[in-house]
Parts: sequence; structure tokens; C-alpha cells
Amino acid sequence: MFKEFKQFAMRGNVIDMAVGIIIGAAFGKIVSSFVSDVLMPPIGLLLGNVNFSDLSFVLKEKTAEQAAVVIKYGSFVNTIIDFLIISFSIFIVVKQINRFMPKAPAEPQTTKMCAFCKSTINIEATKCPQCTSNLS
Repeated sequence: MFKEFKQFAMRGNVIDMAVGIIIGAAFGKIVSSFVSDVLMPPIGLLLGNVNFSDLSFVLKEKTAEQAAVVIKYGSFVNTIIDFLIISFSIFIVVKQINRFMPKAPAEPQTTKMCAFCKSTINIEATKCPQCTSNLS
């Protein structure tokens, strides 16, 4: 079993995927920091000194025995902005990578459509086998 696991783990795709996940996690932390430390403070200032991470709706106040029940929608807004920035960045990277990837050669066409009966026929046919029309 150890030998099979080693063989699985050392395949190129698994290692590439692991590297991608690690880089993606680090990129996510960078974007989260960018959103909460750089992007949201000016937006909050424009909206009247609002700190989005502090925005919440209290469902039940704190008591001596229980913590407060709070919906933190400000943190949710920050997370949505994180997601949008990360997904847009990944879209741009994938779009650029696809631009440089070699395009697959087009397969040669082997069939055509009869102009009279609209059936599919061999491209070299001079007479339609379905309707017996002469093809030019």
C-alpha cells in the first residue's frame, strides 16, 4: 500500500496540483489583506467612516451565561469582495495562459450536407445516396 501511495503522490499532476493549492492559499491571504487593509478603509471613509468588519446585526444580546448571537454581515461583504477579486484574477491568468497554449489542429472535414434533402453524405460523393440528386 505504501508503494502505491508513493507512486500516486509522485505523479506530476499531483505535485502540480499541490503547488497550485499552496500558491492559491497564499494568494488568497494576500487578497484578503488587500481587501480589509487597503480597499475597504477608503470605501468606509467615503460612506461616512464605516468599518465594514464591524457591521453586524444583533439577534440576542449577551447575557451572563451566553455570548451574544450576532450576524456579521460586514465580514460577509469583505469575503464577497475577496472572492470577486480572486476569481477575476484567476480568470485573467487562465485567459492569458490559454492565449499562449498551442491550438489543436482542426480535424479535416469528411462529410457534407446534401443541398436537396439535407442528409449527411461523404465529402467526395458526386451523387446523394438518399435522394439520388447530382451534386456539384
